[in-house]
Amino acid sequence: MSERAERLRQARIRAGYQFASDAANALGMVASTYRAHENGQNEFEHSEAEVYGRKFNVDPYWLLSGKERQMAGEGAAPPGITDAGPPNGTIVDNLIGQGKKIPVFGQAVGGVDGEFIMNGNVLYEVMAPPILAEVSGAYAVSVSGDSMSPRYDDGEICFVDPTRPVRRGDYVIAQIRLEEDGAPLAYVKRFVRHNTSELVLEQFNPPKVLRFDAHTVHSVHYIALAGNA
Repeated sequence: MSERAERLRQARIRAGYQFASDAANALGMVASTYRAHENGQNEFEHSEAEVYGRKFNVDPYWLLSGKERQMAGEGAAPPGITDAGPPNGTIVDNLIGQGKKIPVFGQAVGGVDGEFIMNGNVLYEVMAPPILAEVSGAYAVSVSGDSMSPRYDDGEICFVDPTRPVRRGDYVIAQIRLEEDGAPLAYVKRFVRHNTSELVLEQFNPPKVLRFDAHTVHSVHYIALAGNA
């Protein structure tokens, strides 16, 4: 387990969540996504740290770096814990209403490499997870086939942040337009590189590298988290 993951585990326990699944439910996240951050399988970044910091009442900077923004004085709270002062809220009735909904794109059967036609066909809508609630243009896709198993299974939902820069090793949905007037094909894969000549992606099952001419690439968007919706 990484030090960052261990700090997240400590913050969760201090916040009163005995199990990781309890914290995931409180955050409105898929449990497997949260567990992957807490057990160190996947690193969480600044945007996720902000969400965790608000929920667990800790400094996101501490979650990421293990350092305090200011030196803690005598009688200060344990490392990473923010002194919020005495409670000043009032318990009211549960709020009734809906948050932001985002579309889920996809089709029932994918191609050989799990690709599907990204023609704007909306399968249904789901509630946006907290990490994407304020992201303009956020959407989700339904995975077709098992080409990315065990990372993503057939029918699993990938939640996409189209505004976040993509780095090597990230999981992405790439839209490839092979015909000038045709609808793009969508691929859920692992990002390797994208330059002026080609886009290179990786899949797991079977292990395979996919290469696309740069001029055919319509978009490459970051998958923020995934799970069953």
